[in-house]
Amino acid sequence: MSSESPAHPESPARPESPARSPSSAGAEIEGLDAVLQAVSSAVLAVTRHLSVREVLQVIVRSAQCLLDARYAALGVPDEDGAFAEFVAEGISDEEWEAIGPTPRQHGMLGAMLREGAPVRLPDIRRDPRFEYWPRAHPVLKDFLGVPIRDGDQVLGIIFLSNKRIPGGFTEDDQRLLTMFAAHAAIALTNARLYENGRELALVEERTRMARELHDAVTQKLFSLRLTAQAAASLVTRDPERALGELERVERLAGEALAELRAVIVELRPAELDRHGLPETLRKHVRLLDRLHPASFTFEERPVCVPDPATEVAVLRVAQEALHNASRHAAAETVAVRLGCEDGLVVLEVRDDGTGFDVAAAAGRGLGIASMGDRAQALGGSLRVTSEPGRGTLVRMEVPV
Repeated sequence: MSSESPAHPESPARPESPARSPSSAGAEIEGLDAVLQAVSSAVLAVTRHLSVREVLQVIVRSAQCLLDARYAALGVPDEDGAFAEFVAEGISDEEWEAIGPTPRQHGMLGAMLREGAPVRLPDIRRDPRFEYWPRAHPVLKDFLGVPIRDGDQVLGIIFLSNKRIPGGFTEDDQRLLTMFAAHAAIALTNARLYENGRELALVEERTRMARELHDAVTQKLFSLRLTAQAAASLVTRDPERALGELERVERLAGEALAELRAVIVELRPAELDRHGLPETLRKHVRLLDRLHPASFTFEERPVCVPDPATEVAVLRVAQEALHNASRHAAAETVAVRLGCEDGLVVLEVRDDGTGFDVAAAAGRGLGIASMGDRAQALGGSLRVTSEPGRGTLVRMEVPV
């Protein structure tokens, strides 16, 4: 079967008409309005400073709603025969785990990338370009896919399957998705430009901090070393002067430590600029899930877009809580949830481990005080709930 868009098998040939009927014109206006609303969501995602992956998720969700499909996905190819990004709607995290790694550029996906043309099929399984699915993959039938193009370059492919209304996808559906994909290309390109700009700003900021480290901390450490050498040379012949030099060493060391902490506090993890908070946290949780015998899961609901300072604080608290859970809790499951409630960013890290006496934990090095300080610095709060044998809940609430 050709990759050219076939006419829908149930659609009779339509006679040409010099003018559209009022009903068809109204339907087209409704379709265009739906496209504009979907495109608006994707464009707003960029202006809200979301990462490229989050913009892709907005595009996929918008397309799924636009054409009322059970499944929707978008893949951005890399240069190694795989996909740099692949997002989907209609598949749960548990189903993704069962399916396994993201697909490579084979079968229909590979054909669409090579041919760069829309594909509309009543049953993808009957097309010769179809190869196979993993065992846990949902069964797809009717299929509509279009490339997302920037000029001659294919930025990605977006495809839908299993339209909820019987009869499969129509020519009108293909036109709508093609129009949406053209505008989605703009949103995706802008998101990439924004991320590149953020990365450039990050490089400039780190260069500035490197200068500060050199100009402030490095000079302090150089003075500290000279003073310590002077104290060492005076210990035997002039102990009193040596004591004075050692007091100066102590003062210089304290100043260097204070300046170093001030610089470190300003550092923003590079992952946040590349991926945003939800995806950075998701990747961290997935890494822990691979490295530890316990099951680590992440859920973001509803979507939340905190400011940069809040992103750093929430990430650090999550990392501290996950570190404690993985090292001390002996848990079987650790669940992380991120979302928004009543204008607050809410982070929860819950485990079913051994638990502990919160009141007696101050001296155990669990970082509870520092986590609380981060929340309070943003006008929020942190609560740790735990009992021996009953697991632990760390809940952070800070203003968006």
